[in-house]
Amino acid sequence: MHICSTRVANKLRAENPDRVRNVVAVAVKLTILLGLDLCLALLNHHVAWAGLFSDNAKIIKKFASMIPLLLISFILDFSQGILSGVARGCGWQRGAMCINLATLYFIGMPIAGLVAFKLNLHAQGLWIGLICGLACQASGLLLLTLLTRSWKQIEGSTNSN
Repeated sequence: MHICSTRVANKLRAENPDRVRNVVAVAVKLTILLGLDLCLALLNHHVAWAGLFSDNAKIIKKFASMIPLLLISFILDFSQGILSGVARGCGWQRGAMCINLATLYFIGMPIAGLVAFKLNLHAQGLWIGLICGLACQASGLLLLTLLTRSWKQIEGSTNSN
């Protein structure tokens, strides 16, 4: 996130708003590639990974049941991290803060509570709520990025600051 926000801000300050799209595209592609690599490694070696922390077969089996949720949350978390960096580099901290607050606390947490405690899914329910919040957060940040039609407007606003 920090590298992406710094590169975006540097390109905007150097009056290269067209290069910002390239920076964002490369960052998103690298993030997805790294996320998929991590997911494949975890998917193929989850028993060994869980075995590092416990020898109990019940715990290893429970960890294996959480793998799909963990993989989904990895991909979403990586994506929203990059998109948060783009928002910070463009000076959209207020918009990103509103998206983060609304999605995680007003969407993710209520869903987590409902699924975990009312539907008795416990840890999986909490993770499902987290995933719902992350999905909404990443979607909101992606919309914020995509709906910026003209990077020239951003260039003008950064020059006035």
